[in-house]
Order: sequence, then C-alpha cells, then structure tokens
Amino acid sequence: MEYVNVYDSVNNLADAIKKSKEYSEYKEIKEKIMKDQDTKTKIDEFEKIRYEEQVLALQGEKQSEEKMKKLQELYTILVKNPDVKDYFDKEVRFNIMIADINKIIGEAIKDVLQ
Repeated sequence: MEYVNVYDSVNNLADAIKKSKEYSEYKEIKEKIMKDQDTKTKIDEFEKIRYEEQVLALQGEKQSEEKMKKLQELYTILVKNPDVKDYFDKEVRFNIMIADINKIIGEAIKDVLQ
C-alpha cells in the first residue's frame, strides 16, 4: 500500500478553495460591503444575534421570539441593499461548498469514527 502525505493534499485543497469562484466572489463582495461602517455595524449585529440563536438551537433550548423577530427585521432592512443581498447569497454558496467538502471527508472516514 502506498501512503499519501495528507498535509500536501490538504494544502492543495486549501489552494483550490482559495481559487474557487465561491471563495473569490464571497471575498470580493465582503470586502466591498465591509468598507461601509454603517452596513458593517448592521451586519455584525445581525451575525451576533444569528449566532446566539444557532447556539440555543444546538443546545436544544427555545429560541427567543423577540430575537428572532429582531433578526427578521434586520435581515429585511439589510437585503434592501443589493450589495448586502449579494453578500448573503454568496455567503450561502460558499458555506454550502465548505459543508459539502466536510461531508465528503466525513463519508470517507466514517468507518473509523463508528
């Protein structure tokens, strides 16, 4: 059996991710919208609340209706800006790619994780 240097492969994967359309487009729009301090502040607030609610959901706790309403209001305001809507869309595409990569790796090693 021939062994492979996993670190070389991971470095190649990291390089491929950085050269991907999903990464490049997400990075470009993120840099663009984060230059506007007001937009950055609103997105940071949105992300903070979204993270807090995701943690509660993962812990099996009830999500705050008040925070969920605030999250929806912030999102509605934010996506009125076409650049922010584009940012969220590209963020989703990038995260799907990363999730797919993680799934492929998980499937490849599941026999030793069980």
